[in-house]
Amino acid sequence: MIARVVFDCMVFLQGAGRPNSPAHACFRLVDDNKITLCLSPDILAEVWDVLTRPVVQRKFPLLSAESVEAFIHGAESKAIVVTDVPKTFTLERDPKDEPYLNLAIAIGSQYLVSRDRDLLDLMADKTFLNQYPNLTILDPTAFLQEVATFEQ
Repeated sequence: MIARVVFDCMVFLQGAGRPNSPAHACFRLVDDNKITLCLSPDILAEVWDVLTRPVVQRKFPLLSAESVEAFIHGAESKAIVVTDVPKTFTLERDPKDEPYLNLAIAIGSQYLVSRDRDLLDLMADKTFLNQYPNLTILDPTAFLQEVATFEQ
């Protein structure tokens, strides 16, 4: 079984801007067809916005306009893009994270990969776990370890 996975914006940023990072290794799993990346127009819009900000590009010198375009188009070309994502979950703590959660819920994703504490903390929320028992939210390093266990 190939897991359906949602990556948050920071995973895209670190994946594109740091070739030796765990986030970049997550994208190699997509390239190797070991996982299925799922995206939505809202997620793509945020990723484009963040990765093309001048302040972000100064912090991540590898993020040229050309490299960002190639990275995002490459990810999008290998992903399932879901255009109609119902808003089923509200995250009062950080509403900007809702598109990631709602996409993961809508497609029955097994994993949401993020470094965002607002998302990661949901794994300690009993109500969330009871409502979405098949969704696991992990940081890139933990996700890579998880994938390694189901590859064996």
